[in-house]
Amino acid sequence: MMIHDITRLAGAHKRRKRVGRGEGSGHGKQSGRGSKGAKSRSGYAAKRGHEGGQMPYFRRLAKFGFTNAPFRVHFWIVNLRDIVAHPDFAKGGVVDAPALIRAGLVRDTSRDLKILGAVGEDGLRVRLEVTAQRVSASARKLIEQAGGKVTESGTRRDRVRGIDRNADDKSPKNLTKRLKRGRRKAPAAPAAEAKAPEEGKPVKTAKPAKAPKPEKPAKGDQA
Repeated sequence: MMIHDITRLAGAHKRRKRVGRGEGSGHGKQSGRGSKGAKSRSGYAAKRGHEGGQMPYFRRLAKFGFTNAPFRVHFWIVNLRDIVAHPDFAKGGVVDAPALIRAGLVRDTSRDLKILGAVGEDGLRVRLEVTAQRVSASARKLIEQAGGKVTESGTRRDRVRGIDRNADDKSPKNLTKRLKRGRRKAPAAPAAEAKAPEEGKPVKTAKPAKAPKPEKPAKGDQA
């Protein structure tokens, strides 16, 4: 037996602190809780960010700039492996929000639905007809390879920006006001060239400009 075999287990079995066993135990009276205060009472639980009642640090910091957090789109996320593992979809079928709610894979329709392509090593072997706001590229590829069908309805942001999630071109068609302000006006088209005269019609020529009339001298200037 080596010394490291003994010290390796040192402290592995430590006796618990027995409090409230009188002054002679070393942990009597306050039992290690100190004198008064919230921490000495039973039921105390430290709240995250609580600083004893003073103004918290994150509220003392200056606020500036813009954050997109309030406008973030929240999804209910479901993987293909969870769908296929459920008895309702073991042989394929229609996959949409109501069907997933009945299966217990989604809570409700308060959020948009997004389908991800995580699946087991065997891959996807059943035919699914998926209808959701978003479907990842990997999930779409697996579903279509298995003979299924994917329909993306798009989120509210997609509809506002004019994005068709089912088309190959997913670029926004509706430009926002910010983009319109940044665009420059296109230059005016050049004037159309004069058309050639038709046969049998006389060609109109421009009249020569008249010479300007000489100015009459003022009465005071006459000799």
